[in-house]
Amino acid sequence: MPVGLYLLAFAAGVVLIVQVGVNTTLRDALGAPAVAALVSFLIGSIALVAFILLSRTTWPPREHWGATPWWAWVGGMLGAFYVVSTIIAGPRLGAAALLALIVLGQLATSLMVDHFGWLGFPQHSITPLRLLGALLLFGGVLLIVHRS
Repeated sequence: MPVGLYLLAFAAGVVLIVQVGVNTTLRDALGAPAVAALVSFLIGSIALVAFILLSRTTWPPREHWGATPWWAWVGGMLGAFYVVSTIIAGPRLGAAALLALIVLGQLATSLMVDHFGWLGFPQHSITPLRLLGALLLFGGVLLIVHRS
């Protein structure tokens, strides 16, 4: 059992919801979701440059850049969509509902990606047990987002 990877994934989940609160506060201070997202990405980019320099990461050779599939270049746009979406939706939905819906979207997409082996992931068929897990999570999301 890769405990270190489980802890890393758990920490990523913690950071995602904290990021929404931090970016929402930035949006409130600056007055615009897209500007807050841009500032967030600029600071993140500076942090990544510092990490690359400090870790002495080697730059990939030119051939690797040209051999990269076109769809691999849209990750930054997807990240920008995620950040702006959570800045807008988070304060209105609340942290628990926002995260429940995000996880549900991630699970539904990951089941399809795994089933067909898309995006470089190994193929793992949708089984009745995996489908049951997704349905249970969907039920949990309904309970979390329900307003009494």
